[in-house]
Amino acid sequence: MKRRTVLQSAAGAAMINLFLESNAMAQETTLNETVMTDADAILERLMTKDVPAAVKFDERMRTLIAVASLTAQDEDEVLARVVLDALKKGASPLELREAAVQAMAYSGLPTTIRAINVIARACAAAGKTFPTETSATVTDADRFEKGLAVQKSIFGAGIDAMHKNAKADERALMVDLLSGYCFGDTYTRTGLPLKERELLTFVVIASMGGCEPQVKAHALGNLALGTTRSELIDAIVVMVPLIGFPKALNALAMVNEAAPAK
Repeated sequence: MKRRTVLQSAAGAAMINLFLESNAMAQETTLNETVMTDADAILERLMTKDVPAAVKFDERMRTLIAVASLTAQDEDEVLARVVLDALKKGASPLELREAAVQAMAYSGLPTTIRAINVIARACAAAGKTFPTETSATVTDADRFEKGLAVQKSIFGAGIDAMHKNAKADERALMVDLLSGYCFGDTYTRTGLPLKERELLTFVVIASMGGCEPQVKAHALGNLALGTTRSELIDAIVVMVPLIGFPKALNALAMVNEAAPAK
């Protein structure tokens, strides 16, 4: 039997219902009564004109990057707008959900649960079916093994040395949870390919700010999976309107350390 995660459990459903009830009025305003300001107009121009002209990512990938970034920042209003626009243009609700789920081990499960609620409400407003089926592929018995296999496929055999050298009082964090939860519960899910999940992880961590060593580590992880320096920079360009220049330039500095310009 497959394990039930927080996202599919009764407790998780109760949390979702409570969130929806307590935020119904705010969310309805977000979805239906947004007031356009100069800042909104600038954001729209950047996201629909300037950024698309500057990067090679297609609209689908730009949307997934935006969803992951906004999930990490615990942001509702712009996320709802991005999702509504993406749904109108044929984006898959499943892929949008999984872009939010990819953030859970990095920015925390509460940010993912909140983002999933926003995506679900946007789907309802757009007349689209929100996917409620699980994308989990692991069980309690194999989540660590499968997570470790994915972790090593990205970061190599050095993970074995990291596990071996982990201090006894750090093993729950650096071995059990990192391999079993961060990679086992997250990266093994269906709905998005591994390469895209690792790119979205880079996006999430860059969007949080103050996590530069992890940004660099996941820049290297992306490179190992075949993502190019140019694609990492394109992802940062997509994020600029959402995270601002300080975080974007810090992320760029980490890309330059991981993959110096030739």
